[in-house]
Amino acid sequence: MHADVLVVGGGTGGVAAALGALRAGRSVILTEEYDWLGGQLTSQAVPPDEHTWIEQFGATASYRALRDGIRDYYRRHYPLTARARARRDLNPGAGWVSRLCHEPRVGVAVIDAMLAPYRGSGRLTVLQPYRPVAAATDGDRVAAVTLAHRDSGEQITATAAYVLDATETGELLPMTGTEYVTGFEAQSETGEPSAPEVAQPLNMQAVSYCFALDHVDGDHTIDRPASYDFWRSYRPSFWGAPLLSWSAPHPRTLEVVERGFTPNPGDDPAEVVADQRVSGGDMNLWTFRRIAARDNFVPGAYASDITLVNWPMIDYWEGPVIDVPDAEAHLAAAKELSYSLLYWMQTEAPRADGGTGFPGLRLRGDITGGADGLAQAPYIRESRRIRAEYTVVEQDLSLDARGGKGAVNYRDSVGIGMYRLDLHPSTGGDTYIDVPSSPFEIPLGALIPTRMENLLPAGKNLGTTHITNGCYRLHPVEWNTGEVAGLLAAHCVEHKLTPRGVRNTPARLETFQHLLRAHGVELRWPDISGY
Repeated sequence: MHADVLVVGGGTGGVAAALGALRAGRSVILTEEYDWLGGQLTSQAVPPDEHTWIEQFGATASYRALRDGIRDYYRRHYPLTARARARRDLNPGAGWVSRLCHEPRVGVAVIDAMLAPYRGSGRLTVLQPYRPVAAATDGDRVAAVTLAHRDSGEQITATAAYVLDATETGELLPMTGTEYVTGFEAQSETGEPSAPEVAQPLNMQAVSYCFALDHVDGDHTIDRPASYDFWRSYRPSFWGAPLLSWSAPHPRTLEVVERGFTPNPGDDPAEVVADQRVSGGDMNLWTFRRIAARDNFVPGAYASDITLVNWPMIDYWEGPVIDVPDAEAHLAAAKELSYSLLYWMQTEAPRADGGTGFPGLRLRGDITGGADGLAQAPYIRESRRIRAEYTVVEQDLSLDARGGKGAVNYRDSVGIGMYRLDLHPSTGGDTYIDVPSSPFEIPLGALIPTRMENLLPAGKNLGTTHITNGCYRLHPVEWNTGEVAGLLAAHCVEHKLTPRGVRNTPARLETFQHLLRAHGVELRWPDISGY
């Protein structure tokens, strides 16, 4: 198969990359190994983690269209109350993590609708479920990628003028010999205040298998997980409590805090204001990542709220899952940890009334689409990252390092983002790193490999460090990164340019930035402060 642009990986960045190239008139092959397109937004079951100003600015026009489409889908198809339907800023789940918490399947429906005209016209071919298994190169160019069907093993060879790696772990980088880095870089290399003295390539952020729950009458206790005794007694040295408990370090202060858990608290959805400046919203775990607030719907439509479990207790850091021979064993153990937390909550978790256990907690695999009850795919926070023409470092955007100056303004800005430098515990035994950030830009240099000419990152595999990945990995930034990669590939095909030439030739860079603005990509922030 052949197209102008091959996008390998149909996650949040991959979908945006395909849309960018398609809107620019190119033909695209888009691949995805899971049943749903959308990645962390859908198959990984992670509600959008977004910055404070997302309703006003700080996202591309197409990302805003995605968000608007999700709200419109609820208004058209769900039995909302009149009060909820009338809200311009409808938050179906009334979760505290985001101003838009929703069921993953709605994200899938809206993404499919955004792609539908291009599938109908024949300019977009979606290969699903396919994953890359090999690649051929010709010097500094990717010549072809071999894709295998997840279930049958059937193989397809795809070629394209530009190949975009939008996989969750940067799978094409080792296959193509593209130079990349993993884990912690050394402080001597990056100068980052939070970096270690010596590089730690296998020290990566925890992965998580998320899952959905509601709380209804009856006993819905799952079978006791095989490794439950291990996780029940697991007490990390930096945690200050058993992992399976309501106690955990506060990411920003590292003080051990007690979180609450009250299923179906009867709170008013309209009173929930998700604002990351104030807090992460995780003090009541039930409402933290709630994706369906039953009081947003007509009485009787939902027997219970539905909440997504992406909580500190399911972070798995016993070993990395990238560039190690036992990756599958670690992913299996991460699933066991998620099941163990659920079993603990159903049988032993302390309740506010003095009792123990919540047997009414019901695993909702139908909500996440996972055959085993969990999310279809693991939430992998940290990918392989290209060795790039420019690598974003902590001192580019740390509020402490930059003071009142704001983040660095890049001459080659191709987008903007905002989130705290939020790193979960890692496989090297490190606790949270959570550093205030300034609203930042995305430099084009971070999308250009040091050597390869027709391969571009389109997700979390751009030129960041272990530390700055902590804020470049969130939904709006991944979407922006992917969209720009798609538009850049299309631009280079149309004008017979190279990405490197676009970045390093002032007139060509200015032309490309003008194109991005025309597509609704914001390149600079207004004058605001970070948090």
